Amino acid sequence: MAPRHVVPMSTSHAARGVCVLGTEVFLDTRRSTPRGAVSFDVHATPAVTVHMIHSPATKPSLDARWPLDPDIEVVVTIDVTSRTVDDNQVKISYYDREGRELAVAWLYLTCVEVSLDVDWSRSGRVRSKGKDKDKDKAKWTWGPDGQGAVLLVNCDRDSPGVGGTDSGQADIRTPADLQDMSVMLLRTEGPSAIFAEYPVVLHVPESDADKVRVFHAVRGDAYPLYKPVLGPDKLSYVLEHAGHGDSTFYVEGLEFPDRGFSGLVSFSASLLEVPHKDSPGTPIFTDTVVFRVAPWIMTPNTQQPLEVFVCSIKQGSDSNEAFLEGLRELLRKANCKLTVCSELDSRSDRWIQDELEFGYVEAPHKTFPVVFDSPRNRGLKDFAFKKILGPDFGYVTREPPGKSVTSLDSFGNLDVSPPVTVRGKEYPLGRILIGSPLPWMAGRRMCRAVRDFLFAQKVQAPLEVYSEWLSVGHVDEFLTFVPALDRKGFRLLLASPNACYKLFKEKQQQGHGEATQFIGLKGTEKKSIDEILADESLRSDNRHVQRCIDWNRDLLKQELGLSEQDIVDIPQLFILTNSRADALFPDMVNMLVLGRHLGIPKPFGPVVGGRCCLEQRVRELLEPLGLSCTFIDDFFSYHVLSGDVHCGTNVRRKPFAFKWWHVVP
Repeated sequence: MAPRHVVPMSTSHAARGVCVLGTEVFLDTRRSTPRGAVSFDVHATPAVTVHMIHSPATKPSLDARWPLDPDIEVVVTIDVTSRTVDDNQVKISYYDREGRELAVAWLYLTCVEVSLDVDWSRSGRVRSKGKDKDKDKAKWTWGPDGQGAVLLVNCDRDSPGVGGTDSGQADIRTPADLQDMSVMLLRTEGPSAIFAEYPVVLHVPESDADKVRVFHAVRGDAYPLYKPVLGPDKLSYVLEHAGHGDSTFYVEGLEFPDRGFSGLVSFSASLLEVPHKDSPGTPIFTDTVVFRVAPWIMTPNTQQPLEVFVCSIKQGSDSNEAFLEGLRELLRKANCKLTVCSELDSRSDRWIQDELEFGYVEAPHKTFPVVFDSPRNRGLKDFAFKKILGPDFGYVTREPPGKSVTSLDSFGNLDVSPPVTVRGKEYPLGRILIGSPLPWMAGRRMCRAVRDFLFAQKVQAPLEVYSEWLSVGHVDEFLTFVPALDRKGFRLLLASPNACYKLFKEKQQQGHGEATQFIGLKGTEKKSIDEILADESLRSDNRHVQRCIDWNRDLLKQELGLSEQDIVDIPQLFILTNSRADALFPDMVNMLVLGRHLGIPKPFGPVVGGRCCLEQRVRELLEPLGLSCTFIDDFFSYHVLSGDVHCGTNVRRKPFAFKWWHVVP
């Protein structure tokens, strides 16, 4: 709450003061009350409005004189900016019991305008409010009727030749960089002489200063200059040449919301009264605005694909050239751009899904993609920073202290659901899924630095699911989401040993027990349906796997608001090694989703009637949803190395149309 602006009155000399357009000035009449006075009246020049604050029982006399009661306060406001110093006057006359005027107190007021404004309404434009000040500028609220400005982390690289992100630079090197910043206007109007005596100071709290940087646009000889005025090492800035209208400032975010930082930052402009030149001054008026730093947002499989990334591996027996051909065929069907990373750039690391996650940031005036680089740091360690970071393509990363990471720190262990409604609560941007151990158990876990970052973004309410039962331990090994034309607009696909045993039992009963898994692959083991069904050790492994998946099934139904009709069981078998599971054949839920086109690991299942019965069953499950299934051979290039199609690809998708600030967390 702002302190009251109180001006002491005196009958011995005229008082002088400054007030801000539309604000209240309280007149301290008690110090100037002459002996014997019992009443007073107040007169003012036309631009001044006088307000008498009093109890209901206190009334003025017929001649508009007020009793000198302690509960009466005199407040004045001015709604017109002064043209000259002291052009508004207030006169208080004091009277004795006989009505005689005993003394007069004069106040000369100069009215100035000081207003700090941002895109408070989230329209993409800043409007200087002038005298229509809104008392809620210092608040930031969520929802479609919310208010408060948005700030982007300036994490792209618009400046050629700069080594890191633009936020790492203390200056502006290209006008394009301004588009990533939010505009803040400081309006000052009034006689310039008064601002020499009453300076205007722009300031930021010390707790926020390392999260932001502010540049003042000033006139240069040939082109505008952008002077850094607030930031990590600058808490305040005295405005030069105040009184001449709008001063434009550009604000950039330096940090995303994270543990210990809610994302809210505030700025204030204060009009100071400085009694002498060596005094720091005291504020007689402060205007405050609040920004929220835009969160990093993930995009689910239901969002339109814009670009697919894959690594080229040409050397060795595990070359992926055949895989790339199958992928190119899929992308021709999906009409989607393909970016192939060279083996030199990837340093022979093919697991691009594990290294990075594409998302985006958005403000009303600007949206751009941001790649989140995982702490995995293998061959692709520098790829996102060196090859993706650039103009209007941002970069963020989080590293655990000591840089100790596990397989669960890879971003194949990170997914996001489509939008859902759960027990009446809406998640219009979906919910992030993180693979973890069971809540009450120790084990490998995604590092706290990444989890804290994801939870702090607020708009996609992360949910930890159970993935540590897998050898690699990633969520994409047992679940994915695909678009659908009915119900909620999507289906959750879960790997299902039960569905696979049911299918194989059907085929056995139809007389196809001799059909074998892995047909057509040189040097691999072949197992018939009969042998698979008779393998009690394998069946025991898969009972355990099914229980693990069922635990997740129940959790996802509860936390994503799903019913059984929203879930499709994809036939899949696993095998345990040292108590953790791996896919027995290419893991079909580990698929690439490009709109209605699916790139599914080719399972090389038992051939019945000239067709792979696993492929046939998946088509029967998914094609009625309007989906097209393309099976891609990834056996030697990915599967035998403990991954599949999804692990070896990555997709940049179109941002949500829904505005994140309309979320109610």
